[in-house]
Amino acid sequence: MIEYRNLRVALLGAGSVGSQVARLLLEQGDEFASRIGARLELVGIAVRDVDAPRDVDLPRELFTTDASSLILGADIVVELMGGIEPARGYVLEALNSGADVITANKALLATHGPELFEAAEQVGAQLYYEAAVAGAIPIIRPLRDSLAGDRINRILGIVNGTTNFVLDRMDIHGETLQDALATATDRGYAEADPTADIGGYDAAQKAAILASLAFHTTVPLERVYREGITSVSKAQVDAAREAGAVIKLLAICERLTDRETGEEGVSARVYPALISRDHPLAAVHGAHNAVFVQSAAAGDLMFYGAGAGGVETASAVLGDVVSAARRHVVGGPGVAESTHADLPVLDIGRVVTRYQITLDVEDQPGVLAAVARILSDGGVSVETVQQSVPSHTGPVVIAGNAEPSAGRPIHGGATPTATLVIGTHEAEEAALAATVEALAASDVVIAISSVLRVEGS
Repeated sequence: MIEYRNLRVALLGAGSVGSQVARLLLEQGDEFASRIGARLELVGIAVRDVDAPRDVDLPRELFTTDASSLILGADIVVELMGGIEPARGYVLEALNSGADVITANKALLATHGPELFEAAEQVGAQLYYEAAVAGAIPIIRPLRDSLAGDRINRILGIVNGTTNFVLDRMDIHGETLQDALATATDRGYAEADPTADIGGYDAAQKAAILASLAFHTTVPLERVYREGITSVSKAQVDAAREAGAVIKLLAICERLTDRETGEEGVSARVYPALISRDHPLAAVHGAHNAVFVQSAAAGDLMFYGAGAGGVETASAVLGDVVSAARRHVVGGPGVAESTHADLPVLDIGRVVTRYQITLDVEDQPGVLAAVARILSDGGVSVETVQQSVPSHTGPVVIAGNAEPSAGRPIHGGATPTATLVIGTHEAEEAALAATVEALAASDVVIAISSVLRVEGS
């Protein structure tokens, strides 16, 4: 029988992911040893309450409330506590002791990543974080290693399972946002307070991590533009379906050229957007995640799978544990994060995108011409216009700048209204947003009922 050296593993946190990591470390010790060339010894699990109920039956003697003592005796520290503090302090303590650290803490990395990576580099330790983005999906290592020799131009990601589940229910089952969120809560996909998910905060943290990694540039969380799904209506989802599109909450990271300076920069943003049902991301259903990568040499790549779940996320954590353990066996310092490109992070106004704008207007001559002038004055060109008039006249599809029919007065001579759905050509976000404001202030527009960006083309 082969004799292996022991590598001491300390686990911080025993929630749904941590308890599964502990279980697998205990149950599959021989298999891990044969892969690594060393045996992983789980020396303890630091928790706030030793007696708290847990989903997995683990030896009580492993539990402790003294995280610092556990950290100082470990070769590898796995942080699965979540939150900023005390997790940040424990991770720094572990790195400064020379231990490698594995974390799934997206909030910590998005907020304090540079500080943590610098601490790791100072002592030659390694910080691993595959499970911090998209759960079980391997995306961090492909970006950091496999595609390190390529030029990544754009990332489109569905990286929050809760919002994808909600929008999918609205699309497939015709539920309202409130009903779909209630279903997500009942099934355990949404927290009692879902703000981090439906407000886009969780996805923004992941976008900051992905952009920093893909573009070799530190992208602070506060520079990530964020919109959640709280304003997405059933009417918008229904209209998207009729147009052959679907609404998804997207995390978008891309290289941009600043049109004013000609310099290259990067953008990271999160918002609900329309994508064609022909796009691969449109087929991501339920609480699954997917990350669509567009690179110069490799072309289009998509990574798809479970974005959450205790045992699923534990798979990604344990992959990092095995990598860290192999590094200990082979020896040598950890590999530092690459942020040497140091590209500027551009404001949302510099992003080039397309809008779909839905307007309620009076159905009378001259309205479309007035709307067209407002768009032209804003430097925004129109790709498509669709007009819906009262049901007795039927829908009319209009191309170019043709003037809509005046319709007929209804309800005793009251002026009839119409709905215009305008699809724009690509333009800078600043010009598009200013044009929407001008439309809202116009006398010919009764109301703007929907504004959605169009992505994925």
